[in-house]
Amino acid sequence: MTDDGKRRWTGKGIGAGKGSAGRTAKKKTPAYNARTESSKRWIERQLADPYVREAQSKGYRSRAAFKLLEVQEKYNLIRKGDKVVDLGAAPGGWVQIAQKLGAEQVVGIDLLDIEPISGAILLKGDVADDAIMSELRAHLSGKADVVLSDMAANTTGHKQTDHLKTVALVELAIEFALKNLKPGGRFCSKVFQGGTSPKLLEVLKTHFESVSHFKPPASRTHSPEIYVVAQGFRSDS
Repeated sequence: MTDDGKRRWTGKGIGAGKGSAGRTAKKKTPAYNARTESSKRWIERQLADPYVREAQSKGYRSRAAFKLLEVQEKYNLIRKGDKVVDLGAAPGGWVQIAQKLGAEQVVGIDLLDIEPISGAILLKGDVADDAIMSELRAHLSGKADVVLSDMAANTTGHKQTDHLKTVALVELAIEFALKNLKPGGRFCSKVFQGGTSPKLLEVLKTHFESVSHFKPPASRTHSPEIYVVAQGFRSDS
């Protein structure tokens, strides 16, 4: 299970009924029906999570929406009239927040289907594919002011393999940003295990005026995720 809210579950409990001895049965929670212990723990954690409850009350598609709001509060990443591209956008929480913050155009890209969001452009495919890049150019008028990436690799349980998969996604997000940001543009990406690797950090410092790391309060304490935030894109670097 990931912390970014991309897994969905149906919170339907089993209604109370009568046992064989005529006693009223206890109402069962969604976790009661979980197939595995890990699924049960994930559901119980979701039910107890105040960010999940607030996301539901505000109509946000994931608790990850609050991570972007907290990044925004600290860095003023998205500004009114911006063109924003969100990589790994499903289920759409960051797209919703970008719109809420006044972005003029928001394009979300993911390998997964994303249910429509009014006013947003949602593309299904791999950000490394030329076909997706052609679609992006067809929809986005000019280059982006902001590139966001909350992409996360499916974990295998093998620490080194998972690390390499994560680094590959960060590399992909940075490469995309360098090609698609306008001068002065901003970039934010999820990273893991202590922050951006020295090699990628050097790339960011070469192309951006400022680079820093931030762990939003909405990111679960036990999660290794943090975010790298780069501002002031220098397109001629």
